[in-house]
Amino acid sequence: MNIIDAGFRIDEPLTLPEDEVQLWRVDLEAIGAEESRWKQILSSDESTRASRFHFSRDRQRFVTARALLRIILGSYLATDPKGLRFSYSKKEKPSLGPEHAESNVTFNVSHSGDIALLAFTRGREIGVDVEQVRRDFDLEAIARRFFSTHEQGQLVAVPAEEKPDSFFRCWTRKEAYIKATGDGLSLPLSQFDVSLEAGEKNALLATRPDGSEAGRWLLQDVPGGLGYAAALCVRGHDWKLNDWQQGRRT
Repeated sequence: MNIIDAGFRIDEPLTLPEDEVQLWRVDLEAIGAEESRWKQILSSDESTRASRFHFSRDRQRFVTARALLRIILGSYLATDPKGLRFSYSKKEKPSLGPEHAESNVTFNVSHSGDIALLAFTRGREIGVDVEQVRRDFDLEAIARRFFSTHEQGQLVAVPAEEKPDSFFRCWTRKEAYIKATGDGLSLPLSQFDVSLEAGEKNALLATRPDGSEAGRWLLQDVPGGLGYAAALCVRGHDWKLNDWQQGRRT
């Protein structure tokens, strides 16, 4: 679903089949004005974290994204979203607390600019990333620092006017993969290769030192909206994407 209405609510429990990944897109600008409503759903720790943001816009985005995560998870689990507890890995990847571990629901969240993406599935690792495409920085210098040699070569071959889109296509794909693995930036970004080509069915080209690891994941672009790049990475190939934004399964 594309959530753009500040009055958004879920009246009936949602289903999350074992063979699906469900993706939600949230327009943080459109619904952020209801901050007082969303804040009521947060835990005390989340409210404290929200209060530390210096700029009100950043605080609203955090509160809105976190509240929507709770609302959607609460519907999948048929439980009060306020009562949900989260656990965190050593690399700070969130998961459901022990009370709901048996549900096998896994999730990942990303937000950039005015957009948040929330991805959910069962019993498999998952990562999602969205980035607002910018053109006001030295992308080739950043690529030399963070991209693999193969990825840098791909970027060099791209026409100048297409480089920003290709750069962020690469960046979101790499971020989605490291978020799915749970390793975060402890996994060197040069240790795996992704494709920069648009429309790749599986953009994870190679992993090192274990080359077989690439075959265990499916990495693909997902709609982020105009001016955004986004990617989703899920372990396994026996699933289908339910893209609530467009009301379709792929």
